[in-house]
Amino acid sequence: MVRGGGRRSQATAGRLQSAVSYAVLLTLLLIVIFPFYWMTITSFKSEDQMRSLVSMFWPSPVVDENYRQLLGKTDFVAWFKNSIIVAFTSTFLATAIGTIGAYALARLRFLGRAFMASAVLITYLVPPSILFIPLYAQIRNLSLADTLTGLIVAYPSFTVPFVTWLLMGYFESIPEELEESAMIDGATRFGAFYRIVLPLAAPGLLAAALYAFTQAWNEFLYALVFITDVKLRTLPVGLSSFITGDVYGWGYLMAGAVLTTLPVIAAYMYLQKYMVEGLTAGSVKG
Repeated sequence: MVRGGGRRSQATAGRLQSAVSYAVLLTLLLIVIFPFYWMTITSFKSEDQMRSLVSMFWPSPVVDENYRQLLGKTDFVAWFKNSIIVAFTSTFLATAIGTIGAYALARLRFLGRAFMASAVLITYLVPPSILFIPLYAQIRNLSLADTLTGLIVAYPSFTVPFVTWLLMGYFESIPEELEESAMIDGATRFGAFYRIVLPLAAPGLLAAALYAFTQAWNEFLYALVFITDVKLRTLPVGLSSFITGDVYGWGYLMAGAVLTTLPVIAAYMYLQKYMVEGLTAGSVKG
């Protein structure tokens, strides 16, 4: 009887623990999802509905006026195109430069290697807001101010250090013997890197590229300072133009925020497993 009662007590405790865990997870899920839900339903409300408490949690009726006016009467499409160009190009540059730098720091032995590895981490910790004034001076000297090229050149300044730091740990988790075997068979150092290391490091590369893309897509300060032409604005700066003093164009803002968020959400949903694997790669070795 005592043994049977003990089993029932353990089963009850297990069910209670599972119920508490699910309740906590559900609460966290609601906290995370609610802002996006509120943003989405607000984008489908009219101005009268936004001021009313009747249709607070669901638009009634659902209207698409905000989206039609956003796409037809503003420069949102041009801003979207600018963000795509800047984000994808700067992400490619940051990933390419960071990959080569991380491989050199992880595999090659040269004087000052430890110092350079530490410098990469220190550079990553420096807030970009501290660097935008001297960086703007250099961009202006190169005649790249008020151009998308200027943003493409500037963004790797804060994405390359993280990409390099992340991929260093990933490359160190790949057995060096694989490259040595390839070089014994006649491959060059670059050939072993290209044919052996890069395919194995694909999850880390995708995680680093996704981070760099997110940073470039959401960046506001550099885009605000470096760009003055309305047609060349990126999405964060463009959406901020819907705020005039203390007057907020909530319809435009929410519709634009929904359309701006969708590419990032789609990328994270599709590459989620690679993101987790890439970020946890260097934590355990052996």
